[in-house]
Amino acid sequence: MTMDRRSVLGLGGILTVGAVLAPGLRLVAAPENAAEGTTEASEKRRWGMLINTQQCNPACTACTQACRAENNVPIVGDPQRDIHWIRKVDLHDRSGRNPDRSLPVLCNHCEHPPCVHVCPTQASFVRKDGIVLVDMHRCIGCRYCMIACPYKARSLVYAKPSEHGSVNPNVPIRAKGVVEKCTFCVHRVDQGGEPACVEACRKDGGGGMLFGDLNDPKSEISVRIREVRTSTIRPDLGLKPAVHYQGIGEG
Repeated sequence: MTMDRRSVLGLGGILTVGAVLAPGLRLVAAPENAAEGTTEASEKRRWGMLINTQQCNPACTACTQACRAENNVPIVGDPQRDIHWIRKVDLHDRSGRNPDRSLPVLCNHCEHPPCVHVCPTQASFVRKDGIVLVDMHRCIGCRYCMIACPYKARSLVYAKPSEHGSVNPNVPIRAKGVVEKCTFCVHRVDQGGEPACVEACRKDGGGGMLFGDLNDPKSEISVRIREVRTSTIRPDLGLKPAVHYQGIGEG
């Protein structure tokens, strides 16, 4: 028997909580109230990050190592196939007016993300709170999003999941042949926390990374952005990135 999408959705008005769909399979409703300490995605929030490059040591890898450990991102050993959710980039000013900088680069969680616009299966999407995610069950590995991203923040998973064990049980096991990227450690954000890179930078790095709600004028990140001069990467594209940088583009 086959059913179209409308028929499947129509089952929602027929099945009751705890209804048996098949032997050993039961439909259970999600709890009405979120667990204590969790943060529900809301359009009232706009999560963002501010990185002070003046406090970023070129030799420091606290943020990149924390990201790999937290999100089970492996090093395959092939520069063409290694996955980087966050990477360090050296910035040189050819004019000589500004000092060289080292800055972490990650998914910028744009307000108008080109990766989402080109995705043929809607695997790439934006949550209500501005976090850009990838649904690995929808991703077909076409890599259109990788081409569209001006920040080179996406990677295709070449290795089989079994080749790299999962360390963090809160992070889904990766699937071969799909695209993945920084999620702002959404599993931590939804529990009221912050991305692992930000925490590691504060504890083991220069303390130059700040995460918070850009929509809240009283949040620390919003106040800082108002008080100091900040820049985004490729603002000319009109993507409205949620990742801001301090200490670049002064001249």
